[in-house]
Amino acid sequence: MTSDEQTTETAEVLPAEVRTGLERVTHSVLVDTRALEAVRRRFDEEQASTLGRYLSAAQSANTLRAYRSDWIAFTAWCLAERRRSLPADPVDVAVYLAAAADAVREGDPGRWALSPATLERKAAAIAAVHGANGLASPTRADVVRMTLRGIRRSRRAQPDRKRPVLLHTLEALLAERPAPGHPTGVARRRDALLLLTGFAGALRRSELAGLGFDDIAVESDPRTGEPLLVVRLAATKTDQEARHAQQVALPRGRRAGTCPVCAFADWADLVEAHRDGGAEGVRAFLAHDEEPAAARPHRCHRYAGTGLADGTGRPLFPSVSRHGAISARAMSGRAVAELVKRYAERAGLDPKAFSGHSLRSGFATQAALGGASDREIMRQGRWTNSRTVHGYIRTANPLEDNAVTRLGI
Repeated sequence: MTSDEQTTETAEVLPAEVRTGLERVTHSVLVDTRALEAVRRRFDEEQASTLGRYLSAAQSANTLRAYRSDWIAFTAWCLAERRRSLPADPVDVAVYLAAAADAVREGDPGRWALSPATLERKAAAIAAVHGANGLASPTRADVVRMTLRGIRRSRRAQPDRKRPVLLHTLEALLAERPAPGHPTGVARRRDALLLLTGFAGALRRSELAGLGFDDIAVESDPRTGEPLLVVRLAATKTDQEARHAQQVALPRGRRAGTCPVCAFADWADLVEAHRDGGAEGVRAFLAHDEEPAAARPHRCHRYAGTGLADGTGRPLFPSVSRHGAISARAMSGRAVAELVKRYAERAGLDPKAFSGHSLRSGFATQAALGGASDREIMRQGRWTNSRTVHGYIRTANPLEDNAVTRLGI
């Protein structure tokens, strides 16, 4: 369920000023504020603030946003039904989840509004808030657990899988980038690097959004001497505490138009012009920006790297306005997904069939089509479960290792 849908869900039962106040809350819903107050009494404000900062960092920003929105929706329902949200009665929680499970999409009564996974997340949010307040979770009660089990058994629908961006799709998306020159040349260069990095690196949209120039290094392939990019990942979905130093290698492409190293060099040159000369520096730089020839030669062989990796945390993929202004803020994960959808629509494809995950799934599917082994795909994509990779392989070639090819029909 999107935040917009959740806002709609609560709009009719929460006064506007109350809803706005709740949505503006910046502290974690998973931190016991009463425990922090006890720290203030026993120690001091500075130590309590330090403890609170680290407790808040225990969950990812995406998890906190989802849990906060889920908790707002539950408290709004309790307000409308004259029930108590904290501590909540297990039967009330079960009724809330059952009612949410029966909700259908507005204007499309044939589709459920919420998936079983979203309903389970709502239950997890209720449990987390109770735990943060030192209360027993109502979701542990049999009535809640059996309700969720019944929802799962009743809604055995296939997941809404998005289409993977395969190589030919990637080239179609790249062909729809804005024209070179000012101001559209800024987005043209940034988006080329984003699409190529997401595809070749099998990166999640949150990982793309979180990259900075400090995370990228231009190195050489020890076997061939060819240039490559090494992308160092901090916290990821499966390693939120960044305990494992994960990195992804992006080799030189066969053609300059699909070469991540060339795309990085093109984008870094423009960002350097912005660093040194601001908006006027970008305008002057793009004054010589022309449509490259179809057989454009690689430039990565002579690229020596950039000074943008200076420890300042400069985002690799900043927001860019339609006037070519480069923001100091990074794109969000949602913006990455919308970018993929936008280019898909420009290429004449159904934007609803694609998402930010389409780049990552496209890597796995295209690699499987190219004959890559499970181990090779898992290494680049940092998958730990081979069953996930097997799903992509079946998508790429359903006859791979399939006995039906031996029937002789």
